[in-house]
Amino acid sequence: MEFELFDCAVVGAGPAGLTAAIYLARYYLSVVVINGGASRAALIPMSHNHAGFPGGISGADLLRRMAEQATSFGARIVPGEVHEIERQDSTFSLSTQTDRFAARAVLLATGVINRRPEMSSQMHDEALANGRLRYCPICDGFEVSDKRIAVLGHGEHGAREAIFLRSFTSDLTYIDAGGLHRLAPALRHELDGAGIILVDGPPANFSLHDRQISLTVPSTRLSFDSLYPALGSIIRSDLAIPLGASRSDEGCLTVDAHQRTSVAGLYAAGDVVAGLDQISHAMGEGGVAATTIRNDLARLTPLRR
Repeated sequence: MEFELFDCAVVGAGPAGLTAAIYLARYYLSVVVINGGASRAALIPMSHNHAGFPGGISGADLLRRMAEQATSFGARIVPGEVHEIERQDSTFSLSTQTDRFAARAVLLATGVINRRPEMSSQMHDEALANGRLRYCPICDGFEVSDKRIAVLGHGEHGAREAIFLRSFTSDLTYIDAGGLHRLAPALRHELDGAGIILVDGPPANFSLHDRQISLTVPSTRLSFDSLYPALGSIIRSDLAIPLGASRSDEGCLTVDAHQRTSVAGLYAAGDVVAGLDQISHAMGEGGVAATTIRNDLARLTPLRR
């Protein structure tokens, strides 16, 4: 069966993937963006640190604008979850539940999935929308200045997030989901020295009331203005495994300075690559990846208008 051959297939329609699509389309390359609808950016109620939007912009609105910009230059955006990528001679074949696509190059911009606290999806989404639950202290630490804040984490990763947030508020609690005994003595001393309250987990019985989020730990009931889960994330790099792409111990795709993976023709950008989980950073990597793809394809077949 014949399939339309694209110059590049972008898997993922978050900030990295859509930025790449804009660049690729403006390089006069044919590009299809396969949107699985799972971009973390879509969950952001309001971003106040994204340059160019002094009053803030929601993640959904930003993605909508970026998608409109990409399609205005000729990029095609289609819904679907890619479940397999195969290498066929000099091209790739990408399969979703209902479609197949062929491309000379593939950009993985599949991102990550946050591990969530144990609460219902309805409560989670409500808490996220009203700022009771927050995932990015870099993005919105400013918004919790002088508030009563808790970090829920595991070991050193969670403790380091609490220490980071200490510069925004003095009323800070660190809840270790696996128990404080997991913390190295030096790290515990650092937390104590910063005036961070230490609480043994795991937490349970989450609830929302009076503009606060409450939970029960083994010893008591606690309430906070906002809770930051620091439970890690699931790296969505599995599509690259059958192709032989190299990954870090954490599962992030390893790339060179131009966003090339270890597999020729396969590129990666955004949170699926190790780095700062920020919209601006992902967009920068998307631009670098798109330009690299353009130049690499041009070396194989000179591009002409």
